[in-house]
Amino acid sequence: MQSVSDHVLQWAPLSLWFLYKHITLLYLSTPTPSPPPSTSPQPQTERLKVRLAGYPRKHNEGRIELFYKGEWGTICDDDFSIANAHVLCRQMGFVSATGWTHSAKYGKGQGKIWLDNVMCGGGEKSIELCKSRGWGNSDCTHDEDAGVVCKDERIPGFVDSNVIDVIDENKIEEVRLRPVVAMAKKKMPITEGVVEVKFKDGWAQICDIGWTIKNTRVVCGMLGFPHERKVNKNFYKLYLERQKNYFHVHSVACLGTEVHLAACPLEFSKPNATSACSGGMPAVVSCMPGPLFMQNSGLKKKLKISSNVRLKGGARVGEGRVEVLKDNEWGTVCDDRWNLLSASVVCRELGFGSAKEALTGGRLGQGMGPIYMNEVKCLGQEKSIMNCPFKNITSEDCQHMEDAAVRCNVPYMGLENTIRIVGGRSTYEGRVEVQVGSKWGTVCSTGWTTKEAMVVCRQLGLGYSMHAITETWYWDSSNVTEMVMSGVKCTGSEMSLSQCQHHKTVSCQKAAAKFAAGVICSETASDLVLNASLVQQTVYIEDRPLHMLYCAAEEDCLSKSAAKANWPYGHRRLLRFSSQIHNIGRADFKPKAGRHSWVWHACHGHYHSMDIFTHYDLLNANGTKVAEGHKASFCLEDTDCQEGVSKRYECANFGDQGITVGCWDLYRHDIDCQWIDITDVKPGNYILQVVINPNSEVAESDFTNNGMKCNCKYDGHRIWLHNCHIGDAFSEEAERRFEKYPGQLNNRIS
Repeated sequence: MQSVSDHVLQWAPLSLWFLYKHITLLYLSTPTPSPPPSTSPQPQTERLKVRLAGYPRKHNEGRIELFYKGEWGTICDDDFSIANAHVLCRQMGFVSATGWTHSAKYGKGQGKIWLDNVMCGGGEKSIELCKSRGWGNSDCTHDEDAGVVCKDERIPGFVDSNVIDVIDENKIEEVRLRPVVAMAKKKMPITEGVVEVKFKDGWAQICDIGWTIKNTRVVCGMLGFPHERKVNKNFYKLYLERQKNYFHVHSVACLGTEVHLAACPLEFSKPNATSACSGGMPAVVSCMPGPLFMQNSGLKKKLKISSNVRLKGGARVGEGRVEVLKDNEWGTVCDDRWNLLSASVVCRELGFGSAKEALTGGRLGQGMGPIYMNEVKCLGQEKSIMNCPFKNITSEDCQHMEDAAVRCNVPYMGLENTIRIVGGRSTYEGRVEVQVGSKWGTVCSTGWTTKEAMVVCRQLGLGYSMHAITETWYWDSSNVTEMVMSGVKCTGSEMSLSQCQHHKTVSCQKAAAKFAAGVICSETASDLVLNASLVQQTVYIEDRPLHMLYCAAEEDCLSKSAAKANWPYGHRRLLRFSSQIHNIGRADFKPKAGRHSWVWHACHGHYHSMDIFTHYDLLNANGTKVAEGHKASFCLEDTDCQEGVSKRYECANFGDQGITVGCWDLYRHDIDCQWIDITDVKPGNYILQVVINPNSEVAESDFTNNGMKCNCKYDGHRIWLHNCHIGDAFSEEAERRFEKYPGQLNNRIS
């Protein structure tokens, strides 16, 4: 076995993976020793099967059912406790329980009630080891069936029964490629080498006798690569014959659709075998990375990723809500029957490896607009999710709270090794320090914004950026004082800070260490989206008398020519509409400034928590503003929420301001400043543009959906809006058509 430093090794942890079932999930627990019969029911010799059932429920909750003596049955809720729930959840591969239910909350079960008066300590490996009245001994009815709610996080390395059943000592948890060519050791990602599996305290090889391209596909997929390549075995044979090899796995027989090598049928080498791989050699594979991870720009152009599928709202590369393009408009996928096979098809067509997780229940934020697909049933070999069988959606089938998402396997790039944050109160915050060459140093904070901070948090694997910090004297716990990077300007989508624009030579006005850039990261973020159709439905023109506009003028809500008007006589022509702003993210949207710095506006009698919360612009054909308005967030609050979500923010009585996840803030068309002053605008065809959080002051998981545009026709008396859409809702082709649209030739909307 070879000893090679880990930083040049491509590895993949055993994914926290499992195939979701819509109504019933089935899990196998680990083997358990026989307990004393006096304190608990006599366990079966086979592993106890446990499943979640019932309706309505999510994949991590439900009525508990046990399989005993060939029959499924329930547990009575008498004496049930959170300790019992912990044992059951861990038995099914979840890290812990967050709650339990009584009185058949998930519906009444059928058949036997297997256990009653169950009392666990909480540390037992299986529910059979807990005290109870014994198997089948119960005085309950199914009205008392117990249920559990498990924390939606998997135990690392837990292997589900509906994927594979392996003997514990032969469980494969980590796989890596060990490069042999000197040049390959230095380049990231590592795409070719000897396949090795973690074994005891070292690494072992796999015998290549009977090795197929399907096996290679699985290995490449779990290491983050969408495709496999042929490898020059003769070159490796010469090299590996001179090496000492230890073969832990004798043969592998993958179908090619598995998401992990552990899911394939494996034969392990016998400990006393004299020749574990007679006539063979260690398995070697070569993988083709997706365009995002390629060094060769020529190959990048040839390897185009799908333009009909995208991931939205994820904090890390290769994760997000799945959206598909149909009739030039993007829409989501419903999570019914959503599993790792379908998720892997999406991951591979986007240039990543197989899926690490198939997420349900809008876990990476809810989409807006249409839901196109339901009950997607890919076999795993399809080139695109569009080729998989699925059902079309009817309105009662799905809602956006059921949007499907994925976390894909991505190649190990080692990007987190060249950046660190220090001095913070937790691992999620601190002053940014980067490695340039062999030297560590700070980053100039001039021009440091949420977008740059977003890239830092992504590079470190810490989620989203909550705050971009420009003074970090209170985090001064490092002896690094030299500034090594300045002029950093990112788009926000880069994988590392080094991919952003920055000065060739460091130049910083405030070069002192206390002005170094810092970040505060978070696993979740808000995501604001405007309801485009409501704007289109509520638009109208009002000629408002000047004597009613004194407060609006004071808050700078009128165009510049208003200052020259003959106050209080005359009027201003206002383009009015309602704005309904939804938070579809995973964290509440709160103003950047704390309430101590909110500004009181006596004229309207309210506080402004953000100076500029929204931009309203009217643009002509070449994109020049012909009129503009802006909206201070004089009141960020929950006007209404989706079912099951409670309002948390209210402006009255100097209350907390914000927008809760799953709620929306409605600025009605008839309130002050909810307009664009078009008094000076000539008749013609225009584009109405609304941008929320325009300066990216508050962190969001997705800034591409902050803008909304409409085609606008104004004839000097009336106004029409059509094609109102969120900035990222249309295909590129449809967006180009929208920009070129000459306007309507009549007053009817076609």
